[in-house]
Amino acid sequence: MAKSDHTAYAYLRTTKKFPNIWCAGCGIGIVMGALIRAIDRIGLEKDDVAVVSGIGCAGRMPVYLDFNTMHTTHGRAVAFATGLKLAQPKLHVIVVMGDGDALAIGGNHFIHAARRNIDLTALVINNAIYGMTGGQYSPTTPLDMRAATAPYGHVEPPFPVCELSIAAGATFVARSTVYHAVELDKMIEKAIRKVGFSVVEAVSYCHTTYGRMNKMGTSVDMMRMLKDHSITLAAAEKLQPEERAMKIVRGILHDVDKPDYITLYNQVIERAKATISGKEFLRAGPGGLE
Repeated sequence: MAKSDHTAYAYLRTTKKFPNIWCAGCGIGIVMGALIRAIDRIGLEKDDVAVVSGIGCAGRMPVYLDFNTMHTTHGRAVAFATGLKLAQPKLHVIVVMGDGDALAIGGNHFIHAARRNIDLTALVINNAIYGMTGGQYSPTTPLDMRAATAPYGHVEPPFPVCELSIAAGATFVARSTVYHAVELDKMIEKAIRKVGFSVVEAVSYCHTTYGRMNKMGTSVDMMRMLKDHSITLAAAEKLQPEERAMKIVRGILHDVDKPDYITLYNQVIERAKATISGKEFLRAGPGGLE
């Protein structure tokens, strides 16, 4: 297939930064492909899209994408994206994060962006480990699994990404896996179209560190696990809670409509203008308000 015949080439910085940094078989490239297909299906101009990331394996994605991009500091991607959205509200701002980047050092930014309902699309690539820095356990590492910082087993329960997002106030929350690539890009498309803080959890894997330490086989083996251990939301609703807890539940888990932060803030600005034009305001003098 010629380059001009492939959708991805129109959105990649093909003349630099390749080959990519990801390990052969990594699922992050699948997520990037799903994001490209979603943006292409919506028909957004590249200059109308901004992709922001932090540090880690997932954080490298904006380097390869030909949009407005920001590769920021660890855990601060949502904070940078919030500022960008407030300064340029017409941009479609997409925040790409790993599970550690989003929910450990970045957890506070994440939950408050959801609470404020900032109009961002948060794409959390969950491979349950800090892959780039040597395999330390992350906020989503399952109980009893091994990591570089838990060589005899992990004793902390994992953060449920989607449930946390819903509780914090996100308007759209969905989950899929890198095995279900076509399903994933459809969810990303819906998240980008949604006004408000939208979250898509893309369940992936890290065969290089997490898989090796837990004897889970190759990338193909771990991809097959995603296929065998995930079910649709409709199928999950037929299971008992203890059975459902053992599965990766895929689907749109939450979808509500409510005003986003910028809409509400603009209403405050208009009220302030109306008050000032009516001269019903307090003027600050040398001694304070008068």
